Amino acid sequence: MTSEIKKGFENQAKVMGHPAGLFVLFFTEMWERFSYYGMRALLVLFLVSAMGIGGWEWAREDALFLYAIYTGLVYITPIFGGLIADKITGFRVAILIGALLMTLGHASMAFETETTFYIGLGLLILGNGLFKPNISSVVGGLYKGNEEKKDAAYTIFYMGINAGAFLGILLCGYVGEKAGWSYGFGLAGIFMLFGMIMYYFSKAIFTGVVNDGKPNDGNLDDNYDIVDSIEEVKKKPLDKIAKDRLTVIGILAFFTIFFWMAFEQAGGSMTIFAKDYTERVLEGGWANFFTIINTIITIVPLAIITYVLFLLVRATSKKIPISNFFLSLSFLIIWGIVGWMVNKEFNTKAYKASYGALADNEKEGIKKGDLQYTVIRTDKDLSVNDKFVMLDLDQKGTFRFMGPKASEMLKPEQRIQATVSEIKDKEIEVPASWFGILNSLFIICFAPLFSKIWESKYNPSAPVKFALGLILLGLGFGILALGSTGIELGAATASVSMVWLILAYLLHTLGELTLSPVGLSYVSKLAPEKLVGLMFGVWFGATALANYIAGWTGSYIDKISEEIGLTGFFLIYTALPIVAGLILIAMNKFLIKKMHGIR
Repeated sequence: MTSEIKKGFENQAKVMGHPAGLFVLFFTEMWERFSYYGMRALLVLFLVSAMGIGGWEWAREDALFLYAIYTGLVYITPIFGGLIADKITGFRVAILIGALLMTLGHASMAFETETTFYIGLGLLILGNGLFKPNISSVVGGLYKGNEEKKDAAYTIFYMGINAGAFLGILLCGYVGEKAGWSYGFGLAGIFMLFGMIMYYFSKAIFTGVVNDGKPNDGNLDDNYDIVDSIEEVKKKPLDKIAKDRLTVIGILAFFTIFFWMAFEQAGGSMTIFAKDYTERVLEGGWANFFTIINTIITIVPLAIITYVLFLLVRATSKKIPISNFFLSLSFLIIWGIVGWMVNKEFNTKAYKASYGALADNEKEGIKKGDLQYTVIRTDKDLSVNDKFVMLDLDQKGTFRFMGPKASEMLKPEQRIQATVSEIKDKEIEVPASWFGILNSLFIICFAPLFSKIWESKYNPSAPVKFALGLILLGLGFGILALGSTGIELGAATASVSMVWLILAYLLHTLGELTLSPVGLSYVSKLAPEKLVGLMFGVWFGATALANYIAGWTGSYIDKISEEIGLTGFFLIYTALPIVAGLILIAMNKFLIKKMHGIR
């Protein structure tokens, strides 16, 4: 039987020494992560942004609480999605239904009405539950009888996850902030649609290798072996070793809550910090330097992934032509968006503009109509004395250039007539969502290094790895606390250096690399064979709880910063992970003993 499975593996078209099906799944997962992280990058920004630019102007507390509910449920539904695929639909159907629901969810959010917004979030939560756990199972099914290749396969698959997150945050974030929220949400949905169509027409690539179309019925080529039901497993008492190992899983799962409740501030309070407290305007040489670096870190990874696309198309051109067509089309669109973004950034100019004061301001001695000045950044070519229309974003002196067509859509009170008084040096504003790409970028850069360390004599025990992850995470928030020391209590805005945020993301990513992949590995190693699925459910349940706590605690950013400042707020997330890490180090010998030889 095993030889027949191996034969199916060997007869499949290969890309970089792996079955072509792996790369179909790679790109399907990449577009799903593109849509998820692209939308997540916009969610809080959209909710708290001014109505003048299409936002809903929610209080930060309310926006972060909704973020808590959403991210918590996103990690709960995969537990049930796996069961539905197992008992009812099979992997392939579950993945397709999940992708369809997420596509409809993104489309619904693009309408930006309250009803369609909530419907969209609900569809995304349900769709993710069906999609996420089952596509990973199909990856494993490709390697039945070739277990030795699984680690490399999942590493490649993991890179697809990070590539999608990187491109989604970068492009959906940029389009959402620069062109409009609807375009950002819609872009996330378009590529989820492409991923679904590509996967649907790729069935031929899996035929005879893995049965990803039916529930588990005991066939040889199902994605996983039949296991006893939970009821049957309770009928079989666990020995002391198994119980001890399950105890270790429970303890590590508990400590992951402290990690993810802090780490997931990335989409919440850290996004607020980037938007309102970070100096994102770069001038002169620094503006040029950032534009060049941002272009490089965008084009190089995209070029590498495009090369992988070329290899896949070459290997499967006759077998899955329709799937390859939609995949290639999606990349043409991505390259077009990247070209537009790069051109826009290189051609952005800064102008000093004059306008009449909108109202009296006795405190500053300003009367309505008095000449005032502001800086406008746009890629449009303007000359001194040119007149144009600005959009008043917040009635507090924050303006945006509006073209003739766009300005016609503004309400009279939003249309501010201005005149160019001076052409300034190169100046750009880094989108608040841009900082979210740093996590994926640093993972791509440092994952190979950590992989080498884990294979060397310096490979520490699992509890120590978890402890290092927690401590590195805490130090990252310590960096943010230090950078916030000059911000006054309860301040709504500030302009601290973006270096603090970049260093924080670096330390957070290093922490993630020591904890996240290791955690999943140790669940599979420590859990008895018949309880692996249940233990993964416990693990993801802890992650879901942590995500909810992350948004809930983050929603108190304003209340806490009014009492003890932003430094005090970030010190909370500094102390909790570090203390948890130190406790784990103290428990190291106890946990190693309970692992009974598992390394």
